[in-house]
Amino acid sequence: MASKTTRYIVAPVQGFYASAGNANEMKWFANLHEFSLKPAMHALASASGPDIPVKVIDSIGENKPKLIECSSDDLPALRASHPYMRILPVVYYHPATRPRQHIAEAAAMAAGAAAPAGAVPAAAPAITIQVVHGKTTTPVAGVQVVAFTNFAAKAGAQGVTDAQGRVTLQLGGATRIQRLYTYAPTNPGTGLWPGLQQNINLKNGDVIHLLPIDLSYEDCVRHFYKAHFLTQGKGVTVGVVDSGVALNHPDLHVSGGRNCVTGENAQDFGDNATEGHGTHVAGIIAARGTPPRGIRGVAPGVTLRSYRVFPQGQNGASNYDIAKAVDAGITDGCSILNLSLGGPQGGGADPHLADAITAAHNAGVLVFAANGNDGRQPVTFPASATFSQAISALGRERTFPPDTEPAGDAEAPFGTDKENFIAEFSDIGPQTDFTGPGVGVISTLPGGYGVMSGTSMATPAEVGAAARLLATQPHILAMAPDGNRTAAMLAALAAKTKTLGFAPDYEGKGMIEP
Repeated sequence: MASKTTRYIVAPVQGFYASAGNANEMKWFANLHEFSLKPAMHALASASGPDIPVKVIDSIGENKPKLIECSSDDLPALRASHPYMRILPVVYYHPATRPRQHIAEAAAMAAGAAAPAGAVPAAAPAITIQVVHGKTTTPVAGVQVVAFTNFAAKAGAQGVTDAQGRVTLQLGGATRIQRLYTYAPTNPGTGLWPGLQQNINLKNGDVIHLLPIDLSYEDCVRHFYKAHFLTQGKGVTVGVVDSGVALNHPDLHVSGGRNCVTGENAQDFGDNATEGHGTHVAGIIAARGTPPRGIRGVAPGVTLRSYRVFPQGQNGASNYDIAKAVDAGITDGCSILNLSLGGPQGGGADPHLADAITAAHNAGVLVFAANGNDGRQPVTFPASATFSQAISALGRERTFPPDTEPAGDAEAPFGTDKENFIAEFSDIGPQTDFTGPGVGVISTLPGGYGVMSGTSMATPAEVGAAARLLATQPHILAMAPDGNRTAAMLAALAAKTKTLGFAPDYEGKGMIEP
């Protein structure tokens, strides 16, 4: 039986770069780089058998890691014959937004297991409700509606509204609902808050009103970081490693970027038609609008660059492409990189991406990464990497309207100011460096605006705060791009970081002061 052809990352023996002191290693990586320019199978010599067929899909640089394709059966011979490399797996990462609530799978019930308390039998009569825009009768299509009869057991029903804003749920004629979540589409931005109503009676024909976003509203980011001047952050270049940024949004100015998705035909670095995550992240950092017609980010004066790593229509970015984007950010002169993404909880370290982050650190570039959103679980990678600045998500009471989804994220412990809390969804742990506002954040989306929550949102808030602070320290930015500059930047941030009264596992050193 033929073995499977698989993609692997070929990296130098130590670190992200082939050693200049090892002529054989340098030559071997240079040869592979040449192979990457010729899309065909190449025969690599084997010390103990026939030549090994390998296709070099992509090369980050002449002396840097490559993406190859070969048979898994050939790996032992490849390792034995070419000791100047490590063969590493391709790993995938996802946007670090707060997961939407959903009904648990009913497979156990279908198999005859006892139904959890509050579950509704499949034969119960259906009810239909409608979702409309604010106080109008205008229907909202594409709204994900999740109705929990037992929230702890994740029991209930869910569906998506049609063109008339209607959705049919298997809940019975009149049902007590513990939590009713309503999530408006995020692309294009509909300008509506995600809804949450608790302990209500839901019946056939009910109408649910989604609250329109007021761009003058003081959400948690604007509570902590009021951006008054368009020049705040000027002189600092920030790279957003994400799904791309909408290039035509009136509140955003993207100075440049790259498409780092290997094998992707599109050559733009802007946002695609199905994913608004990178645009939301970019707006938190650098939106240049003026309420009530637009919004303003924490550091609107930064030079903003976009590095797209998520393929169009997909939410998985490979460690190879993320490392490629980190390397591009170094080359392009970024001072800070924003990684609002993470791997599965408990996934462990990824040596390839860890090497790229170490290379950034040694090149005078700060990498901020999201802790993850698994509900107070250990910090995910890459935030847990040694040289990442790991960010947890902070929330604050009264920075989101009543009956909106962020109300479900408030949970003890509370800070010195009892209105502050670390979000229920935020991952925590000793790797945490800072906390940032990330609950119910208003920001830019393709075609409009929307609200998202997550350590994905907290991370750009702290990136913006760091940029604002570093812009006042031109002598640090003017240092040679090496580890000494990184150390100086971190020292400047630490001197302006304030504890909010949480344990270090929750907030690290605290929040960077405005």
